[in-house]
Amino acid sequence: MSNSAAQAYARVASTTASPRANEAQALLMAANKLQEVVSNDNMPEERIKHALMFNRKLWTLFLSDVLNEENPQPLPQDVRQKIVNIAMFVLTHTMALLVSPQRDHFAPLININRNIAAGLSGRA
Repeated sequence: MSNSAAQAYARVASTTASPRANEAQALLMAANKLQEVVSNDNMPEERIKHALMFNRKLWTLFLSDVLNEENPQPLPQDVRQKIVNIAMFVLTHTMALLVSPQRDHFAPLININRNIAAGLSGRA
């Protein structure tokens, strides 16, 4: 795994007990990076791009995993479709922010990541 999101995901995976906890931690990490952009008016463009790319790579991993027909823990079709729909929104919205990073448009990504993390952690 050469990209930063995949590496972070792997680090989290090696330190927590369950796949759900791993995914929740990775989502919270992405949400925190995005929140930092919103909270810091003087953040360098490179760090903004890094936060968005981290989120994009993470969701690309999720999308790839859910579409993998050989996944050892396949999800029901309706759940898979919902994840695909959310992932497509997240990826599209993230790409739009890479083109035009308007801080007031980061909230949907932050909220999605936090809400799904809460659900994976059993806090929803």
